Amino acid sequence: MSAEKTTEPDEVLTDDELQAAAAPEQSIEEDDKPRKRTVVVAEDESVNRMDLVAMLEDSGYEVVGEAANGEEAVELTRKFHPSVVCMDVKMPRMDGIEAAGIICDENIAPVVMLTAFSQSDLVKKATGAGAMAYVTKPYEESKLLPALEVAMGRFAEINDLLDNVERSESKLHETEEQLKKAEEQLKKAEETLEERKLVDRAKGLLMDKADFSEQGAFRWIQKTSMDQRIPKKRLAMAIIAKYGDQKSEAEDER
Repeated sequence: MSAEKTTEPDEVLTDDELQAAAAPEQSIEEDDKPRKRTVVVAEDESVNRMDLVAMLEDSGYEVVGEAANGEEAVELTRKFHPSVVCMDVKMPRMDGIEAAGIICDENIAPVVMLTAFSQSDLVKKATGAGAMAYVTKPYEESKLLPALEVAMGRFAEINDLLDNVERSESKLHETEEQLKKAEEQLKKAEETLEERKLVDRAKGLLMDKADFSEQGAFRWIQKTSMDQRIPKKRLAMAIIAKYGDQKSEAEDER
């Protein structure tokens, strides 16, 4: 009677190994999910603040901070760097316009002002402080959500513009530095060319007046310059001044 042949799998994965194998796929899926836009809400009236928070969360926003006054709003905005800030105008300790001014000056986040009034002077103060949009009470989703989108869009455009300006200034600075180096190199080349011309002239005078060979005249200029620590250009000018005058006097006698 022949023994039956049984086959077993080559490898059996444990539960832990299966979970580890699946982990990278899960992390990829999580990374692909769009992140919620975050909001700091500043409203001194608790009931209004709760309604506003509920409306935002129902609309897909994540409320990361709730403030009852302007000082808290600034602190929370600095801490969380939200996508946008909803700021009531009338608040204790520090009003919304002053708080918005600080947030906008520090370029932390766009601010949408919330007000019970639609007066033009108040709107001017809010926009003057840097607010990107404003919404009048009572808060309605049809008014609030578009204002948030406008504010975030304007904030992104302004920051893109600032980035472009910064890049342009950086590129301009690099160009100026390159131009400065090029000017220095050109000046050095001109000075080198002038020195060579003077040395050649001095060398010719030494050959003519002091019976030097061409090679001997050049070596004498080079050695004297090194030994006496006199620049070649200055030495050449001294030679020209001495022997050049003699040549001019001889020509005048003729």
